[in-house]
Amino acid sequence: MKQKSLNYPKSVYSLYKTMQEGKAKDGAVSNLVTLTNNKGMTATFMDIGATWLSCTVPLEDSNREVLLGIDTLDKFYQQKCYLGATVGRFANRINNGKFSIDGVEYHVNKNHERYCLHGGVEGFDQRRWSVEFQSATQVIYSLISPDGDQGFPGELDVSVSYRLTEQNEVEIAYRAFTTKTTPVNLTNHAYFNLDGHNEKMDCRQHELLILAEKFLPTDEYGIPLNYIDTVENKGLDFRSCKQIGQDFLTDPEQRIVGGYDHSYLLDFCNNINPNVVAKAASSDYSIVMKVKTTQPALQFYSGNFLNNCPGRKETVYENYSGFALETQCLPDSPNHPEWLTSNTLLQPGQPYRHKTIYQFIY
Repeated sequence: MKQKSLNYPKSVYSLYKTMQEGKAKDGAVSNLVTLTNNKGMTATFMDIGATWLSCTVPLEDSNREVLLGIDTLDKFYQQKCYLGATVGRFANRINNGKFSIDGVEYHVNKNHERYCLHGGVEGFDQRRWSVEFQSATQVIYSLISPDGDQGFPGELDVSVSYRLTEQNEVEIAYRAFTTKTTPVNLTNHAYFNLDGHNEKMDCRQHELLILAEKFLPTDEYGIPLNYIDTVENKGLDFRSCKQIGQDFLTDPEQRIVGGYDHSYLLDFCNNINPNVVAKAASSDYSIVMKVKTTQPALQFYSGNFLNNCPGRKETVYENYSGFALETQCLPDSPNHPEWLTSNTLLQPGQPYRHKTIYQFIY
């Protein structure tokens, strides 16, 4: 799919060339869409994985790339970090790859010996999505996940809409319907570095605010420990702005996973209108990113296992090159019905609807 180019940054132009030099697993090339607004911001997406490939913010001296990503299909398949991809049918972990619904036990594909991560061996990040709608400011992707896909019950009809507004917001809206009761937990796995894309990327220089007084402790595999804890008196407390590196590895909960990789139960959960739940600032304060969502939780990941992940051009990412703020439900929720604020079971006839907005202020 070739798109008539406007006044794109050179880096966006080059993506259209390099991403179509190879072929996807289905034998066809990837299709890219770039959204623009009148402020000069761009957001580029790919149909494989409904992936957010690039996000450029126009500063006085440059168009700053604030998203980690790849620039060839070979690199897309080499990397295992879900860079910018839409993940599902269930984002995060399902312990032992099993859960029960109405007394029936289901076993889903495990891509780790201990759990199913981000939908299994062939999650939504690996699929080619269909383009249902496209304009200068919006693209809508859709996907049909058949009954039994990766072990999940029910046929799931999914769509994800990306929209770029004049307020410099990348708005991501999810919608899904199922034919059988099934767990659904969709998110985008974008990694950000608001300082720009360079060889010395370190997200720990950023300031971060997360409006959450509770988090979910896990073991070293990221599996919940069956209770929700408070961030009070812990390095995990981001209720006031601070550098990501300020209290880095000060908690036992951080040390077992090499940094931050924790799910926060958000203080201002509203499943109808997105609320501001987090804010990040570049080290020079030239860009501030606000996160708004209807989701009940947010996974803050400081890129602890990015080492040797291929990036754009000759870049090879290192640990902590970027951070993710993944809006979602709590991990392993299908096995924890007591977490009523994080119920992920979708019923037939009931639409799944959630929205997340990343707003860039510069």
